[in-house]
Formats: sequence, structure tokens, C-alpha cells
Amino acid sequence: MKKYNVGIIGCTGMVGQRFATLLEDHPWFQVTALAASARSAGKTYKSVVEKRWAMKKPIPAALADMVVLDATADIDTVVSKVDFVFCAVDMKKEDIRALEEAYAKKECPVISNNSAHRGTPDVPMIIPEINAEHAQVIEAQRKRLGTKRGFIAVKSNCSLQSYVPAVHPLMDLGVTKVLACTYQAISGAGKTFETYPDILDNVIPYIGGEEEKSEQEPMKIWGHIEDGRIVNATTPSITAQCFRVPVSDGHTAAVFLSLEKKVPAGEIIRRWTEFRGPAQELELPSAPKQFLHYFTEADRPQAKLDRDLEGGMAVSIGRLRPDTQYDYKFVCLSHNTLRGAAGGGVLMAELLAKKGYFD
Repeated sequence: MKKYNVGIIGCTGMVGQRFATLLEDHPWFQVTALAASARSAGKTYKSVVEKRWAMKKPIPAALADMVVLDATADIDTVVSKVDFVFCAVDMKKEDIRALEEAYAKKECPVISNNSAHRGTPDVPMIIPEINAEHAQVIEAQRKRLGTKRGFIAVKSNCSLQSYVPAVHPLMDLGVTKVLACTYQAISGAGKTFETYPDILDNVIPYIGGEEEKSEQEPMKIWGHIEDGRIVNATTPSITAQCFRVPVSDGHTAAVFLSLEKKVPAGEIIRRWTEFRGPAQELELPSAPKQFLHYFTEADRPQAKLDRDLEGGMAVSIGRLRPDTQYDYKFVCLSHNTLRGAAGGGVLMAELLAKKGYFD
């Protein structure tokens, strides 16, 4: 596999920091450009982030002295240094849409962790194990943008990574209804316990926009391509409640679902444990060997014990049992800044690289 030069747009935030650590020793991708807001531009990466570095790993040595560019003013410079960029910025949605399209129109593909383009019909929102075929819509997007190489592909919201992967292998059984209550870590808000003391001894029953994303984005993931756009699925019906809880990393979900075709619990567990997607079949570097891991212990999965399973890229499931209102209920866990954010972005980029979209 050829080596690609990549940039990180929004390199100073928590997801940007995670991209930096994940790409440090990546076999296919090498970071050759860093960009952030104007207030960070012109300074070395280390000088900008050392006082707010939130990762357990140290600042990558190869990036410490790299000068940060202005993500908006220095687009031409960034594009000249890279084959594609990862983007995780904190801006207004309309500004993010404009920024990402500006890079794409400069023939620089954008792998986005932002929500701004998730609703754009010809922008694929890919979980590589589930809907890799949605990459085919990129051809139509390039026509709209007037580009040959440039395009935008987005990651889905971190909350639904904890339950959509578990529901997906059951879809052919006719999943009609899903209720998901998510208990989301503070790193999802870019916070640590030091910077978010209000969360200690507390649960906050609201995360702005999160429930809408959790209910609507799965319908695009399960949708199909028609006339150069992704048409959302119409089933299952999903309702969600999202809570912020005092956990550093790892989103937990309590999931309830109803099925048209009734099957025993053992059949559901078999489907989970045997499930493999394109990420596993293509042996992508960041792909977990066992995507869905079912725990038989009554008190698992737990965020503290299980969030780092397979490098934080696996989804943990447990406590499957019949329900009195729905057919079944169970608990899921995913690492929100790995599988749910930067790690999922890197995995999507690996898929697109393998399929030749960066060439």
C-alpha cells in the first residue's frame, strides 16, 4: 500500500489530538500538515497544545515542532502538502460546510468528523463495517462540486456507534422499533474532569442536538443510493434519550428493540459474534478483528474495563434478555473518541484509500 501525506484540520482540539496520536505510527498515513484557527497559526504544535494536551500518549515527536497553519487563510499551503485531510473543527455549521467544500474544490479530499455535511444527500456517512458501499455516491458529489479528486466523506455521531453496530446484524429480522438511552462520556464534549467540575457527582439529562442525531443519522447509514444521492431508510423507528455522565471515555447505551421475525437470544448472540464487515474482510489496519464482542458476565460491558477493547475500535455488548414492552433489551459500549470519532475517521480513510478514492 502506498504512503499518503495527510493533514489534520482542527489539530488542537480533543479529536484533533486523538488524530495526531493515532496517525503517529500509521502504516499508510503520514502527517505532513497541521492547521487550526488563526490564533494558533504560526506557532509550533507543542507550544499550542502542551498546556491542554488531553491524551495519555505524549505529543508525537514528529509533530511537536511542526508549525500550525491557518485552516482558512492557508488552504493553498495545506493542500500543497497533503493527499487528503482529516477535519475536526469547532465552528458554526455554515462555516464548516464552506471550509470543507473549499478544501474539496481544491481537489483535496476531506474526511470529516464534523456534523455539518451529515445531512448532505451526496456526502457519504460511512461506518466501514456497515455501509461501505455508500462510497459510490462520491462520483455524483464530485460532479456537483466540479472536482476530479476532491470530495467530502463524514463520520456519524459518536452516540450511535454504541447501538447501530449491534442492531445492524439483526436488520433482516425486521427491526421495527428501537429505543436507545445513551450515557455519554465527557470527552465527547471535549472535556476532562479538570475542565468540567460540574459533572462530578452529577448526571446532566441533556446534550444539545444529540437526540436528533441519534434518531436521524442511522436512517442515512441504512439508506440506499438512488440517482446520485443517498435516500434514507424509513425503518426502524428510533427514539433516543442522551445523558452526560461522569465518565472520562466511553459511551454506554441501553437498547430495546422489536423484531418482526422472532428468534431465540442465542441466534442474536451468534449473529453478533460471527459478524464481519468490509473493514475486517479488507484487513484494514485500524479494523478490530472482532467488531462486536458479547460479554456473558452480568455486569459487563463497563466503560472503565472495556472501552479500550481492540484498541478502542470494537463495540462491546452484554445483558441480552427478553423485554416486557419490546422483544429484547441489551447494553452496548463504544469508545467515543476512538471508534466514535478519530479512530472511526481513520478507519473510513483506510477503506477509501484501499478502494482508490485518494489516487
